[in-house]
Amino acid sequence: MALFRTRSAAVFGIEAHLIDVEVDMYPGGNARDFITVGMPDTAVRESRERIKSALLNSGFGYPNKSVTINLAPANVRKEGAGFDLPMALGILGAMGTVGRTDEHMLVGELSLDGTLRPVRGVLSIAVCARRQGIPNLLVPADNAAEAAVTEGVRVFGMRHLSEVVAYLNQPDRFQPTSSSPPSFASPEECLPDFREVRGQTTAKRALEVAAAGGHNVLMIGPPGSGKTMLAKRFAGILPPLTFQESIETTQIHSVAGLLPRGVGLLARRPFRAPHHTVSDAGLIGGGSGTPRPGEVSLAHNGVLFLDELPEFPRNVLEMLRQPIEESSVTLARTNMTLSFPADFILIAAMNPCPCGYFSDTTRECRCTGAIIQRYLSKVSGPLLDRIDLHVEVPAVAYKELRGKDHGTTSAEMRARVQAARAIQQRRGFYNARIPSRLLRNFCALDEAGERTLEMAVRRMGLSARAHDRILKAARTIADLDNSESVTAKHLAEAVQYRSLDRSYWS
Repeated sequence: MALFRTRSAAVFGIEAHLIDVEVDMYPGGNARDFITVGMPDTAVRESRERIKSALLNSGFGYPNKSVTINLAPANVRKEGAGFDLPMALGILGAMGTVGRTDEHMLVGELSLDGTLRPVRGVLSIAVCARRQGIPNLLVPADNAAEAAVTEGVRVFGMRHLSEVVAYLNQPDRFQPTSSSPPSFASPEECLPDFREVRGQTTAKRALEVAAAGGHNVLMIGPPGSGKTMLAKRFAGILPPLTFQESIETTQIHSVAGLLPRGVGLLARRPFRAPHHTVSDAGLIGGGSGTPRPGEVSLAHNGVLFLDELPEFPRNVLEMLRQPIEESSVTLARTNMTLSFPADFILIAAMNPCPCGYFSDTTRECRCTGAIIQRYLSKVSGPLLDRIDLHVEVPAVAYKELRGKDHGTTSAEMRARVQAARAIQQRRGFYNARIPSRLLRNFCALDEAGERTLEMAVRRMGLSARAHDRILKAARTIADLDNSESVTAKHLAEAVQYRSLDRSYWS
């Protein structure tokens, strides 16, 4: 009887956990006796066929013995084909082909010819190896750049099972994958410019305020007024990703299987624009078995753009309320409960009515009042309260469309945004995330400001949440103005961005 152990990891959420792969091989059976225990899913149970073919086609042969593989701890469900490599190495170790692998973590899917295929969540697995004090990580070559950004772990990218065996027998012949510093792309080089959008001065200003403070925005206007153009240019005025933000964003995309092959770290802020037919699991996350990240998590540290907002199912939109408030989403399933980060800026766009021309002065709206209210009611009051800035985007006048004044550029807007965010960083919070207990300290008002805010709350019937969001937006406007205090002028502009929901929904 031969017993051999290897180490791997399983990813739950964006965290990976150590898995011990125990291989026991004993006589008395035949090559068809291959049992995997430890709560394996279908992909793990099917690995026996891939492993047998890979071993035979790589020239290692397969023993005429019974094999039992235990994935410990046994009370955690194991998913995916990433356990192929450690299971195959465990069999080879039991055969005496390779020596001990105590200082190595292994992960990779095997093809029938022994080639290693990339797997999901390798960056999280590399972080797990460092946390567990395992110095070496063997991964498929296409995952090597992703894992190599983790300091304290030597990552070896392998292309074939025979290459892994050669490394384990003669490790001095191989060099770890070098970790090149991330090259964060300059936004002006790869994103469209706000200079291309004619007119819409108010909307551009609102988006600049949103970028500076991390505020959510709702744009309302007729078709063709430029709402989508504005939204697509929004990511270009956000500050570049920090290294830590890049790590978090890359982990989520890696777990979701959306990280391009050979990419180490994502260098651009994500811009997610799901179609209005998206399901609740697609938007928020979920699925059967182990929950997967949804669009709100894929937009972490970036932008979530919801075009034609009322066309989304209302129950799906209502699920946005928790992620907007808490910057995370918690998914409870039978097997486990997982949390995914979801700190994004929401940019929503919608028409004022089904035909789109309710607010257009040049075209006649053919919708009745009842139809308009039914359309608008798909977006609930509690969701509107969580959107800081409401902006009307009217049709562009001919003179603005044909004029020579291109207006401000994304680079100019981004410089102002970065200056405002630098002020907020010294406070320790971006304005949209100021805790309620500190709101009065950071957003103190003089007598004129108190009168302005009191009048707005009374006349517009604002909720307590809307009151707080007006103060946070006013603080951002003051930061853009490089003002220490929030004045009545800043407050008046913030109140202006809360008036459209009362115009349309009241």
